Amino acid sequence: MSESTNATLSWQEFEKVDLRVGTVLEAAEFPEARRPAYKLTIDFGPDIGVLKSSAQITVHYTLEDLVGRQVVAVVNFPKKQIGPFMSECLVTGFADAAGDIVLTSVNLPVPNGSRLM
Repeated sequence: MSESTNATLSWQEFEKVDLRVGTVLEAAEFPEARRPAYKLTIDFGPDIGVLKSSAQITVHYTLEDLVGRQVVAVVNFPKKQIGPFMSECLVTGFADAAGDIVLTSVNLPVPNGSRLM
């Protein structure tokens, strides 16, 4: 994946990506995953509800670190089968210098389901 694609995105195209904040309710090991990952259950508030996702974030986070943490996720991608698990949203993050993922989050609490503005 390229650092920069030089492609221009219109505001209308950007608005199609539904980035929301949710609170992790549950985090579990995902031993069936090809690469180390966790299974997350995330509350996105009453309008969206609770969605599940898998995330390759085992280097920087323990299961205990994740429960109660607010994360940013794309909630309007199609569901994706990952081994025996159905992922319903894409949790976002950035790779550190070693390529391990650091979650995208908010500095202060916001209501679950808040959309990126």
